[in-house]
Amino acid sequence: MRLSILCLALLVATPLFSQSKKELLVQVDQLKKESDVLKTEIENLKKPKEIELKDTLNQVSYGIGTLMASNLKMQGGDGLNPDALIAGIKDVYLNNNLRIPQEEAMIMVQQYMEKAMEQKANKAKSENAAFLENNKKMAGVQTTASGLQYKVINQGKGKAPAATDKVTVHYVGKLIDGSVFDSSIARNEPITFDVNGVIPGWTEALLLMKEGDKWELYIPHELAYGERGAGGQIPPYSTLVFEVELIKVN
Repeated sequence: MRLSILCLALLVATPLFSQSKKELLVQVDQLKKESDVLKTEIENLKKPKEIELKDTLNQVSYGIGTLMASNLKMQGGDGLNPDALIAGIKDVYLNNNLRIPQEEAMIMVQQYMEKAMEQKANKAKSENAAFLENNKKMAGVQTTASGLQYKVINQGKGKAPAATDKVTVHYVGKLIDGSVFDSSIARNEPITFDVNGVIPGWTEALLLMKEGDKWELYIPHELAYGERGAGGQIPPYSTLVFEVELIKVN
């Protein structure tokens, strides 16, 4: 009798247990879906808000940001954290309590930037010196007493300019990484200038050339724009590579 009652109890409990397990699985699946939705929302919140540059204020603000960043990179601030930089700007603009006092920040920034500039300068000098050292071993490359290197591509038969002459040339200017910073050929417009009115490396090369000559010049920074560079395209201590065609002596 007791055995029959126990069997009956088990038969009744089994479907109830199965039903509870099924409901639990449904709930677990629902919780998983909700968790995935929450994760997606959190990831979207982490993404920076896209700024639309439709009005003048936003355009000017963005422009100032690009100029600041370019200036900082040129001064050796390549390794700065842009998120922390933006946080500092926001704290000032929103009148938040500064997490680092400005007097302390000025000292930190000065020390960091001086060290960063020194490291960047040493790296640039080393890379450019190595380029010139290897380049002078290349076939056809000649080196003058000043350190100017050149290679004759085409030899002309016209007259040679004097230091007081004007010349008309076509040229392409590059850095040692191959990036072009200027090109009269791209503008389809030869340029005319005084022989003694350009960087020393150009003047020296032009005085060695003749009309019709086409040379490739490798100009050390001492004969170009030195330790300061030029604008945003020619960094300090840059060796310049020019392809120059002397079209006419005026």
